[in-house]
Amino acid sequence: VQLQASGGGLVQPGGSLRLSCVVSGTIFTINTMGWYRQAPGKQRELVAVATNGGRKTYSDSVKGRFTISRDNARNTVYMQMDSLKPEDTAVYYCNLEQGVRNYWGKGTQVTVSS
Repeated sequence: VQLQASGGGLVQPGGSLRLSCVVSGTIFTINTMGWYRQAPGKQRELVAVATNGGRKTYSDSVKGRFTISRDNARNTVYMQMDSLKPEDTAVYYCNLEQGVRNYWGKGTQVTVSS
């Protein structure tokens, strides 16, 4: 299984970015895809995840600003990030959970700064 993320970058506060992650390899029908992030000096934390059935979970810090979506036919997960804040600055990691295993992509840097 491989996960390829894209879409990070530098944006001003209040701006938007869209992250994408394409998953390839053996993918189970039942799975959860999503995004985690890790800021300097902090632990990795859940940002948003979505099951293949459509159930979505968001961290309180991004509710109402970030939107996760999936294209199951393309094995791709997206995250639209609006109203970005400096505290959203982090390396964002794509994740696939299936069975008892977790798979991670290489991170993509998101920097929110004026």
